[in-house]
Amino acid sequence: MQKGYSYHYLPNGIRLIFMPTEKFKTISMGLFLHQELKPDLAASNALLPSVLEQGSRLYPDYLTLQRELENLYGADINTDIMKSGERHILAFTMETAHDKFLGENGRLLFDGMSILGSVVGDPLVVDGAFREDYVRQEKNQLVKDIRAMLNDKVSYALERCISLMCADENYGVYKLGRIEDYDRVDQAGLYRYYRDLFARNPIDFYVIGDLEEEEVVGTAGQVFNFNRNGEQLTLAETDIMHPVHGVRQQEEEMSVNQSKMVMGFRTYTGYRDELYSALLVYSGILGGFPHSKLFMNVREEAGLAYYIHSRLEKHKGLMVIAAGINYDEREKAREIIDLQLTDMAAGNISDSELDNTRRGLCNQLRSKQDSPGQLISFHLDGSVGGKTYSIGELETAINAVGREEIKAVAERIKLDTVYLLRPREGGAS
Repeated sequence: MQKGYSYHYLPNGIRLIFMPTEKFKTISMGLFLHQELKPDLAASNALLPSVLEQGSRLYPDYLTLQRELENLYGADINTDIMKSGERHILAFTMETAHDKFLGENGRLLFDGMSILGSVVGDPLVVDGAFREDYVRQEKNQLVKDIRAMLNDKVSYALERCISLMCADENYGVYKLGRIEDYDRVDQAGLYRYYRDLFARNPIDFYVIGDLEEEEVVGTAGQVFNFNRNGEQLTLAETDIMHPVHGVRQQEEEMSVNQSKMVMGFRTYTGYRDELYSALLVYSGILGGFPHSKLFMNVREEAGLAYYIHSRLEKHKGLMVIAAGINYDEREKAREIIDLQLTDMAAGNISDSELDNTRRGLCNQLRSKQDSPGQLISFHLDGSVGGKTYSIGELETAINAVGREEIKAVAERIKLDTVYLLRPREGGAS
């Protein structure tokens, strides 16, 4: 049986969010360190999780850490950097087996949490700096990851559209930062940045499992007792009201077989807006499902797209339409896409489109209850977005959306940027 979340603040300001549930046979934990998304900080933020995972004071190399995880019945720890609105979030997650199935009498919760705490809060430091070889290794890997994006033309086109659309906003920063910034990061400077970041920035720590609240709070207070004496920062909210002063258009040539078109829109509707659920339904009907208008009319009926869909950035209030098309048919594709947008604004939506979309969105929501990681992500979205929904609350709101709410959303939406990645002349057609 799944109950609600409970909230606790540890003495050092870390916020503990605990969800007791009997559904899972594991204990899942996630620690999220929040920072503002800024161009000059992005490379350091991206580096820190992977450098910290390479070694801590107690587990000074990756192999030692993995052996310790194996001793906990194959526990798993992962790090990541996340871009959520204009937040840059350093993520550290861990999953371990549950004591009740192994007769460990509470040891796995403490030991698992201790390993996570060691990685995050007790790093390996040599002469006041991170290990130089660990920093160099992770810098090289992240630079390779940035360059590798060129091999995924769909992702590249999407990222290029966002960077053009938000060129003078923090959201335009790529989550891994800029290649040239990695040359300026050294092991001593990165450690100084880590200490300041860890002392002052908001931290959310999640625990999900069939556990007692008192045990979780007590263990977290014992393990995560890091010194965070700095004044706690309040991060700026994401700006979703950036004006559109005309549609920006840009084409770029590359060795591709098909053109990639990405259209970026401002919805002016954020996560805590009363029309947020209507925006979900709007995007779903437009291009979120196989029954959507874009898929049925542009791809299936007109045969003008290899793929086409719409997607939302829920915290920044952006929507993109992405399509793979033939370059010579770009104008025809735009014409039919524009017609679907006009139909949405006029409320020309069939009962089956509305019902199937509401049902599809609710199925997606309910599926989150089958994964601890998805439940954590869902709550974290609320933490970043300024409104915490339960899955049932959002499901009820989605089912209440009608044509008038969709029309109200449509009236806000404005096209901002059109980006087209096309084949080189004389190359692939």
